[in-house]
Amino acid sequence: MPQTREIATSETCAVTDGSASHRPWLILSLLFFLTVILFIARQAFSVMAPVLRAVFHLSNVEYGRIVSALGFGMMSGEFPVGYLMDRLGARLGLSAAVCWWSAATGSLALAGSGLQFGLSQFWKGTGECGAYSGGVKTVTRLFEKKDRTLAIGIFNGGSVIGATIAPPLIVFLLQHYGFRIAFVVPALAGLLWVPIWWFTYGHQPKADAVPTHASLGTMLGKSSSWAVMLCRFFIGPVMQFYWYWIPNYLYSARHMTMTQIGILAWIPFLMGDVGGVAGGWVAGVLLRWGISVRNARRITMYGSAALCAASLAVPYMSSIAMALTMISVAVAADNFLSANMFAAVTDLFPDEQVGRATGLTGIAGGLSGMLFPLLTGLLVDHMSYKPVFLLVAIMPLLGAFALFAVGRQYRLESRLAQRAAMQS
Repeated sequence: MPQTREIATSETCAVTDGSASHRPWLILSLLFFLTVILFIARQAFSVMAPVLRAVFHLSNVEYGRIVSALGFGMMSGEFPVGYLMDRLGARLGLSAAVCWWSAATGSLALAGSGLQFGLSQFWKGTGECGAYSGGVKTVTRLFEKKDRTLAIGIFNGGSVIGATIAPPLIVFLLQHYGFRIAFVVPALAGLLWVPIWWFTYGHQPKADAVPTHASLGTMLGKSSSWAVMLCRFFIGPVMQFYWYWIPNYLYSARHMTMTQIGILAWIPFLMGDVGGVAGGWVAGVLLRWGISVRNARRITMYGSAALCAASLAVPYMSSIAMALTMISVAVAADNFLSANMFAAVTDLFPDEQVGRATGLTGIAGGLSGMLFPLLTGLLVDHMSYKPVFLLVAIMPLLGAFALFAVGRQYRLESRLAQRAAMQS
């Protein structure tokens, strides 16, 4: 046990020394670029969905199964990878996860059937889940609490930057080199990222201590675990719907060409990046004004969840421009919400449990990320996109409500604040 304390102190000291310089922000920039790479790869599949569906004769239901395979992979890998991040640290943990992910992404270029795409997607998911558990853990180590939401918003913003870059890039690669090269490019980018991360992150202890009281059973006994898991269960599939289905929606329901999708489909994701950074910045401002952590989260999360309802209007807009505007509002609001959702993990758990706690949320998000595409495929094939847009309008509000209704620590903070107000 004394050795455990020594290890934790050693890494904390190393981070504290780096915090006095630009190093934390340099490391954060690498997390940002990693997320960009990951989501270019994600969007590669969705942008090319009309072509892949035609070449491999895939229905919406079959396409939904391939999409859900990624969620199943993430769900399967989340807690083991989160455990390894806590055990090995983010330097080694993220390096291993990204190498594994790059191999899986490259294997998509070799797929020749829907089944093979699904297997590669599952493999990719088991590595991709490490980006968030490793990223949130790194932010927890490098930044003070008041800055963590902004830092999370920045690195999570890489998801929408990747999704912004992807449509024109993937369409260009598709039209000039074929669909297989569009999977090879992000796979190579991931492999190039690893040595840069390894040498930039620098030395850290070989292992983080794993407290005996933080077993899976113990963590599942905490109300905070279920609060963040339920929150991500409802919020996670919303952005996944926009990543995976909007190009297909614009092609099949709005009758846009692949060239038009390449020119215009990046706009909502650019707005999503603005929303993600704004979510972190606003939370930091509220905390600096002296607003409690719980109330800052309530303001940011309920407010942005309400704006997510803009997706209700999408199928009823007569023009493509107005439909894209409503999608942009919803995507920006959901990313604003997501930055605070991930930051809530750092509110509710001690530093040494952040990796596993993020992994637990990823299991919940992976489960809903596996089920929701299947439901989407069924609804689109047998009805239309309208009920899907209804679901993604109300799910963020359900996620925010679950976080505060189930999270005992937030409720305790509220009661203590009320008691202090009565005494004063």
